[in-house]
Amino acid sequence: MPPTLETLMSRLRLRQLRLLMALDECGSIHKAAEQVSISQPGATRALNEIESTLGAPLFLRSARGLEANDLGRCVVRYARLIQTDVAHLREEMIGIQQGHGGHLAVGGTMGAIAAIVEAIVKVRAEQPSLSLQVIEDTSEGLLRLLDQGRIDVALCRSSFGRRPADYHCHGHFPEPLWVVANPGHPLVDVEAPDFTTLARQAWIVYPVSMPRMLEQEFVAAGLSQPVQSIEISSTYAILAMLEQDAGVLALLPERIAREQVRRGQVARIRYRLRTQNPAFELLWRRDRELSPAARRFLECYDGGVEGDADIC
Repeated sequence: MPPTLETLMSRLRLRQLRLLMALDECGSIHKAAEQVSISQPGATRALNEIESTLGAPLFLRSARGLEANDLGRCVVRYARLIQTDVAHLREEMIGIQQGHGGHLAVGGTMGAIAAIVEAIVKVRAEQPSLSLQVIEDTSEGLLRLLDQGRIDVALCRSSFGRRPADYHCHGHFPEPLWVVANPGHPLVDVEAPDFTTLARQAWIVYPVSMPRMLEQEFVAAGLSQPVQSIEISSTYAILAMLEQDAGVLALLPERIAREQVRRGQVARIRYRLRTQNPAFELLWRRDRELSPAARRFLECYDGGVEGDADIC
């Protein structure tokens, strides 16, 4: 049986987790012991204690050394996450003690990233020593990170969460989409193409919400054929694909697409989507107090959050 949470909290120590990371990196008890400044017998004893606590071996022993098994890789991954969290704790402690600095982690959907960066630039101007993390993901992915405490604030859609009522919500920020393509795409010069023509093309879409939007566009146009889509969850990868492939269309948020069109990297297809992209919201957990840096980010993003936020 796996150990209980109480057992893990009372018996696992940070020094042990540090040893696990060293063992994974070095593949050797001797080298790992040197890296964490303990004796080799001490490292062996510590590894045995960890595996005894977890009730299973974490490494495969062979003549070549140690190699983490599936459970070992899982534990090492969480050890690294814990190390990152402790580093963030230290940064926030320093920030509180010195009246500046700290750590801020913000996540956003593709269309929200540009606005996030604008707000973060304002925060950095006031707190240049602030440690920052910006994550781009789908709404589902961002809400998971928010639930896990990996990010402080997310700009996404609460409807993709399992329990929308768990979040404070502030504002509704529209995210209109443009249809874009490589400047050499044959539809670039077509004035107001109909969707029947567009439907025959391959589409690059951001996962989750955009494929659904395209399906709704098919329904609105009275078409039953499935969407031929390529799902890419990276803005850079979508732009790189458009640059190299003149045979695909893409849906991009207006805020991103407008700048790329201005630079001539992509061209806008003169088609207005009938389906509206749902607005995104500023979200944070109801059961956690925002850090000063996170609250300052909200103020810079939307002029402040006065009083209690709306509850989704």
